[in-house]
Amino acid sequence: MKPRLASTLFRSPFGGWSPTELLAYFRQRRSVHYFPVLDEAQTSRAKADEILSNRFDFNQERYELEPGFDWTANPSADIEWLIVLHKFYYSAGLGLAFDETRDERYAAKWMELTDSWIATVPMGFLPSDVAGRRIQNWISAHYYFVTLNATPSLTPEFYARFLNSLCEQVRHLVANLTPVRNHRTLELWAIFFAAIAFPEFREASQWLEFAKRELLANAQSDILPDGVHCELSTDYHHLVLRNFLYVARLAKLNNIELPARLHAKILRALDFSLHSHKPDGNIPSLSDGDTGSFLSLLRRGHELYGDKTMLYVASSGRAGHSPVCRSRAFKDGGYFTQRSGWGELEPFADERYLIFDCGALGAGNHGHLDLLSFEMAAYGQSLVVDPGRFTYHEPPPESGETNWRTLFRGTAAHNTVVVDGKNQTRYEFHKRKFKIKGEAPDHELKAFVTRNGFDYLHGVARSHEYNATHERRIVFVAGEYWVISDVLRSCDEHDYDLYFHLSDKAFDRTFIANQSEIVQVDAPHLVIAQRCDPKIKTWLEPGFVSPTYGVKHAAPVVRFNQRAADASFHTILFPYQTERPELTLEPAEVFNGEQLCLPEEATAFCLTIKCGADIVKDHFLFVHQRQSEPHRCGELRFQGALHFFRTDFAGQRISQQTI
Repeated sequence: MKPRLASTLFRSPFGGWSPTELLAYFRQRRSVHYFPVLDEAQTSRAKADEILSNRFDFNQERYELEPGFDWTANPSADIEWLIVLHKFYYSAGLGLAFDETRDERYAAKWMELTDSWIATVPMGFLPSDVAGRRIQNWISAHYYFVTLNATPSLTPEFYARFLNSLCEQVRHLVANLTPVRNHRTLELWAIFFAAIAFPEFREASQWLEFAKRELLANAQSDILPDGVHCELSTDYHHLVLRNFLYVARLAKLNNIELPARLHAKILRALDFSLHSHKPDGNIPSLSDGDTGSFLSLLRRGHELYGDKTMLYVASSGRAGHSPVCRSRAFKDGGYFTQRSGWGELEPFADERYLIFDCGALGAGNHGHLDLLSFEMAAYGQSLVVDPGRFTYHEPPPESGETNWRTLFRGTAAHNTVVVDGKNQTRYEFHKRKFKIKGEAPDHELKAFVTRNGFDYLHGVARSHEYNATHERRIVFVAGEYWVISDVLRSCDEHDYDLYFHLSDKAFDRTFIANQSEIVQVDAPHLVIAQRCDPKIKTWLEPGFVSPTYGVKHAAPVVRFNQRAADASFHTILFPYQTERPELTLEPAEVFNGEQLCLPEEATAFCLTIKCGADIVKDHFLFVHQRQSEPHRCGELRFQGALHFFRTDFAGQRISQQTI
């Protein structure tokens, strides 16, 4: 395939130059500042060495492709495998390996694969976001093979073909942008990257202005007022944020001014990143995504904007200033965090943390059916977890294969209550895949309270798939443990299943112990307890956790079940570092006037906590249905939603809270 004449690619004076002159110029050029963008998992030396033998390992599937293989044929049943092949992450990986070793085999393989792709793949073969990622990776490879090193085997003829194809891909991308959301952000970043890295291209100045304008519009439409990305996926939030930070960093390097409103949106997104990271430095995998760490983005945010709290969290408390807010509400995104601290009095990673979902499904098709679910971590470990996404691949029903996509996305795969085995939203097979076909559940946040040593959340879920209403209250006591109070109400009987998904580290190490007054689940570093109730059945069942795409690990699931019209579950989640606490639960009667309250109307109990020689008693009175008269529990008369107080072993009141 002959490249176009340089005059059609470049502005004056470069348009009249030969391939040899162009290669010499770009090798010596120092007026443009850019950097390679590397995906650590895809650009390792091990990956690069496998590519030398045409062995491609993506998404936990490894195939050896014959030289001259058909780029349009997918050896995998999962389309995502072919998509990663065409994204060309390995081109940057080959460049990095060459820079470190000067081994010409890496350059030769880069040219071979690039030339093969140029010669055989039609423009627009896969969706536009694939082109966006490929452009980013081709420019990153260019950084290593041309800008940083005068690669001996690189020929002017190949370089002309490379530049011609790169320019054509950017032109195609500009004309075929994804209309909205995270793919559009990626594609606009790729256009911006090309415009900065190659200002010699004829349309570069137009691309730059177009990308600046559209990136602002994209940020304004997709980043909600509280900073959460509109798809409401913690992983995709950070992928989008990373692309915006690339833009901001590249603009700063080249003295390009970006709109102040774009910087403001980036700062908002960084704030959610700061609070959503768990104390161990990883993010929860809420709604289609992997877990993993994006602390490098906070470090980049500090470098760009000088915010010392970003540096503090990025360094796990070793530098900078701790954030002012311990717990945070992101009401537009529907995420709410509770945290014991920022490492001021104990190791940063040991702090206790919970993130609660009381929001919409999210724009696009990444939302999981997980309203009122949460993830919890303590002492450097994730203990109650969101299992993740595992895969986007859905086998056809006639194949008889398990549809893991629907299982990981369904309500039962989350830490919430399932009614009659149904998802919170109708999720049905349509043409080739399962689609959300029903109306999303209604959600309502009734309270978010954060005080010194005490946090309280109250959310409501109303599904259109059944007539039961789910109310969940989460109380974080003294930065130590949680009480999860679930109340279900309906005019009809239902099966209610309360799920807690534990970490894969708890697999084969989790047990149920039934005592006279308490049902206790013992897992590594976690005690889960409920008061014994003959109406509630408890068991462990197998589950899975997926930390990254294509990987799943066996993990235990704790399940509580009862059948009723109105029902309640009151669960203690008590994490510990080394010494397991001894817990005792004593119920108490609650009256409204002279009428004894049902558990779904009001609940009271005393939790005795013995840790070593220390003993405290925590007293709770939950009022689930407000009445005109005060509620009475023993000598306590109370009108509100929650009354809590702590006493020492001698009965002296230490602290109290009222909501």
